[in-house]
Amino acid sequence: MYDALSALATHPNTLRDIIALSKPRITLMVVLTTACGIWLAPVDVGIVTALVTIGATAGLVSAAGMLNCWLEIDVDARMSRTAKRPLPAGRVHPDIALTVGLMLGVGSVLALCFLVNALTGLLGALALFIYVCVYTPLKLKSPKALLVGAVPGAMPPLMGWTAATNSIDLAALCLFGVLFFWQMPHFIAISVFRKQDYMRAGVKVVPWVRGERAAVVHAVAYSLLLWISSVALYVVGPVGHLYGVAALLVGGMFFFSSLRGMWQPDLNRWSKQVFWLSLVFVTVLFPVMALSAA
Repeated sequence: MYDALSALATHPNTLRDIIALSKPRITLMVVLTTACGIWLAPVDVGIVTALVTIGATAGLVSAAGMLNCWLEIDVDARMSRTAKRPLPAGRVHPDIALTVGLMLGVGSVLALCFLVNALTGLLGALALFIYVCVYTPLKLKSPKALLVGAVPGAMPPLMGWTAATNSIDLAALCLFGVLFFWQMPHFIAISVFRKQDYMRAGVKVVPWVRGERAAVVHAVAYSLLLWISSVALYVVGPVGHLYGVAALLVGGMFFFSSLRGMWQPDLNRWSKQVFWLSLVFVTVLFPVMALSAA
């Protein structure tokens, strides 16, 4: 640990690469969705609790990204889109990623447990464990890893909710469901146009294991469930009519975009369209969700 911390202190570029290992774009999304969960909760929460929740949840996601990169150095080295990451490229010693990841993960869980509430801390610890210890090794064995990995991926808004309410109700589960089901077509689309990359790395994804047409069926089914869960949040949750209209329209647009893969011959083009529309979906829906909070 001493050597890792010394290297971090004496090499300024190492800090930049450590930040890259934390996957800052994903962390930014986590900050926004966690804040959305806090904002939607029917209980007022103090600014300190809100900031601790958002910061610690972002810390957990950053820790998960670092530990995932540490475990997958060899896998990342075989994929063109990840081969230049700091660990496979040799810019950061693995001990640094392991040390910082563990410290950040443990510190974030403790902060949630003692400064927010035990339920939120438990959810954070569970998300970190599932992502690092279950999802990461399962990726090399089964495409079902995507379902497992979507659980921690959907935790941030739920943790924001529990930070305020210290409870889980139907609205909170709908909020969780929106992000859970969104991840499925989003990553299935990536796995279609990146199939060769995943095959080289040995990562089991649906287009490789079960075929591209099976991937289309999966994307259609999950985008339908996404549409249903996003509308269900309007029915049971503390959101107004603006959100209901947005969920109906954006969710429908995304579903029918996925459905086009059933007859479109060029699935590579289809998958890229679904990928970009998945980004449109989450970029539109969560801000509207926050704006129309009841």
